[in-house]
Amino acid sequence: MTKALIVYASMTGTTKGIAELLAEQLRALKVEVLLEECTEVYPTEFLDYNICVMATYTYGSDGALPEEAEDFFYDLEEVNLTGKIFGVLGSGDLIYDKFCPAVDDFDKQFEKTQATRGTETLKINLTPEQKDKEDIKQFAKNLVASYSQSL
Repeated sequence: MTKALIVYASMTGTTKGIAELLAEQLRALKVEVLLEECTEVYPTEFLDYNICVMATYTYGSDGALPEEAEDFFYDLEEVNLTGKIFGVLGSGDLIYDKFCPAVDDFDKQFEKTQATRGTETLKINLTPEQKDKEDIKQFAKNLVASYSQSL
């Protein structure tokens, strides 16, 4: 069975909710999913999964990584995830000049691991609306299709 690990950073619960929506969609596609908060896991745990996902928010007007995700972010660079499929999604606020730069930062960090991007990043303004939920569904489908093609 295909296995996915979704790691999230969430201050207000919004990004955790996004990660839960993604987990639900992956499970509907017959993927075994583990959902973990970023301070509770190490990036090396991605080695036990086929699909690796980071769900993050962006902190403040300067577009910073969430403080609780910094160790995970820097440790991720040291892990070789060759043969794994990855995806990054998260929430932000369009009122800021930079929209969801932490999503882009994690996407670039995953590139350093030699993992294969399974889908384009997904950025959600604040709380997911119906269109965002459809985008999360497509994000899940893209990850599973990418993994299937890699076999």
